[in-house]
Amino acid sequence: MDGELRAGQSARMTSTPRPDSAASALAPGEFAPEGTYLNTSSYGLLPRRTVEAVTTLAEQSALGVRPDAGTYETFDLSRAAYGRLVGIAADRVAVGTSVASQTSVVAAALAPGSEVLLPEGEFSSLVQPFVVRPDLKVRCVPLDDLAAEVRPETALVAWAVVQSADGRLADDTAVRAAAAAHGARTLADLSQAAGWLAVDAGAYDYTVSAAYKYLMCPRGTSFLTVSEEAQEVTPPIQAGWSAAEDIWGSTYGPIAELARSARRYDTSAPFLCYQGAVESLALVESLGIEAVRAHNVSLADRLRSGLRELGHAPVAAPGSAIVAVPGLGDRAAALEGAGIRVSSRAGNLRVSFHLYNSSADADRVLSVLG
Repeated sequence: MDGELRAGQSARMTSTPRPDSAASALAPGEFAPEGTYLNTSSYGLLPRRTVEAVTTLAEQSALGVRPDAGTYETFDLSRAAYGRLVGIAADRVAVGTSVASQTSVVAAALAPGSEVLLPEGEFSSLVQPFVVRPDLKVRCVPLDDLAAEVRPETALVAWAVVQSADGRLADDTAVRAAAAAHGARTLADLSQAAGWLAVDAGAYDYTVSAAYKYLMCPRGTSFLTVSEEAQEVTPPIQAGWSAAEDIWGSTYGPIAELARSARRYDTSAPFLCYQGAVESLALVESLGIEAVRAHNVSLADRLRSGLRELGHAPVAAPGSAIVAVPGLGDRAAALEGAGIRVSSRAGNLRVSFHLYNSSADADRVLSVLG
C-alpha cells in the first residue's frame, strides 16, 4: 500500500482480507492502467481485445481492403448484445453516438405544452433536449420526491437510474408505478448503470445509454431502446438511409419504408467504435452482470466504510458502485498527484469502481485522504 496509514485504519485493513490486484480483477490480462484508475463514471477503460479490434479495422481501412471501412453487421451484433445485457429484444434497440442526440428523438415526440418531470441536478444530456423546446414545460424536483411529484398533466418522467453526480440509485419501482398511474411515459438513462447493474429496459417506454462508461465501448457508442407502443407515437426525426427497412435499396430519394423495428431510430454510426463495441460487450456478457455488480459494490462499500472512519460522510447510496463525498471535490487534484484518477462533480469527490479495480485501489484513496 502506498504511504502510511493511521493506526486505527491500519488495524481495520489488517482484519479485512485484501487480495492483490491480479486476483481481484475480473478480467486479468485485459487491462493495464497506469496508476490507480477510479473514474469509470467518466469513461471506462478499453479492454485489450477492443483496442486490437479497432486497430485492425483502422489498418485495413488504410489499405482499402474492407468495404466502407467496416460492416453494418457490427451494429446488429452490438444491438443484440446490448439487448441481452439490459433484458430487451434486439429489435427494440437503436444504435447511435450520444445520449443527447437520442434523447432529442424522445423530446421531439412530445406535444406542445407537455410537462416533462426530471430530478434536480440531472445530467445535462438528459435535460437540455427538452429545455430547448420552449413549448414544453420542464419541471425539476428532488430525486427522492420524483414519484410523488408525478401528476395528471405529466407527459414524461425522465431520470437516470444511477445519478452521475453522486451515485444514488433512483426508486425506479415507485417512479414507474406513479407514471403508469397518471398515464405518463418513462425515459430512463442507463449510462451509469448498464454494465454493472441489472436493469430491465423493457420496463420503460424509452431508455438511453452512453456505452463508453461501464460497458467500456469506444466513445461515440450509445443505445436507445423504444417500446413497441412508444414506437407508434415517436417519429424517427433523425432517420437517414440506414434507418430504412431495406438499407441498400434506400440510398437515393425518399425512403420507401422505414425499418419496422427500433432500427428506424438508428443514426449513421462510426464503424470503428462499433467494431470495438462488439468486443467490449462480449467481455461484459462473459463475466455476467451479477458478478460485476458484486465486485464493484463490495469495493465501493469498503471505501465508504473507510471514509466514515476518517470522519467523512459519503452520500448515502446503498448498492451503488459510485462513492461521492460532498465538500471533498477539491481533493481530486491531490489524489491525481498521487497517481489516483478520480473526478470532481457538483462539489463531490467522486470515486467509481469497475472490474479492473481491487481493494488495494480503495485503500490507496484512504491512504491519501487520511
